[in-house]
Amino acid sequence: MKKLLDIPTPSYTFEIFPPKGSMSLEGTYATIDNLASLGPDLISVTYGAGGTSRDNTVKIASGIQNKYSIMGVAHLTCVGATRANIGEILDELKAAGVRNVLALRGDLKDEKDLGEFHHASELVAFINERGREFDLFAACYPEKHLEAPSMGTDLHHLKEKCDLGVKALVSQLFFDNDTFFSFRDKARAIGIKQPIIAGIMPITSPHQIEKMITMCGASVPARVQRFVDAYGHNSGAIKEAGIAYATDQIIDLLARGVEGIHLYTMNQADVVRRIDENIRAILYSMRVKRS
Repeated sequence: MKKLLDIPTPSYTFEIFPPKGSMSLEGTYATIDNLASLGPDLISVTYGAGGTSRDNTVKIASGIQNKYSIMGVAHLTCVGATRANIGEILDELKAAGVRNVLALRGDLKDEKDLGEFHHASELVAFINERGREFDLFAACYPEKHLEAPSMGTDLHHLKEKCDLGVKALVSQLFFDNDTFFSFRDKARAIGIKQPIIAGIMPITSPHQIEKMITMCGASVPARVQRFVDAYGHNSGAIKEAGIAYATDQIIDLLARGVEGIHLYTMNQADVVRRIDENIRAILYSMRVKRS
């Protein structure tokens, strides 16, 4: 079984989401077939709000490892969960051979929905208290978490998570690379040593960017807003512009020494394949040089 330490630098990873409820997994596995052929270091599988895709997340993450020999990472959120709930899921993951978890609090609509865990750090601590059977990833926010009063406070909480045994950090999406590197410098300055993997989401529709900005608070540079305004009525044009922008972002991130690229695929394998074609030679040459 691959471990986090087996992943080369810069790492190259994808995120997918499972179907809701009892919907067929056929489409998801077709997406994985396409993505696996690109040779990612890991594929993470999201976990629906309140655990709505729990069974599918476990099944898909296990399938990624067993069928494709690619590291599968299961997202795990704790909003509304009890320790008993989380313990059951961890047992299921362990039984399925999945030992890599992205520990998240999850989106919160109302504080009364919190359950027994109030922060992702509490989830990290609980998982590791069970014997450190999992390699844990955690999220970070280059423009701070929406609920944090300041970047300093957010970084303080991030350091707490890292000190509890997180092995690597995956950033929320961002569209300004300077923002990411400023955040990384601040994290390093307070002693965070874990790899910080850059989360990139290609823009493929105006609705998508509006939704994600609302959910995570990412700012939109003028260059991005211009092509969204200019091409928003034309789905083909905005998709092409989004692929080009994501490619430029990744090339710049690699040139500036990023430790990994994590593509939020939105299950659009065709978009990922286009970006992969654009960056593969650069990524490969960097890995050869560092090996």
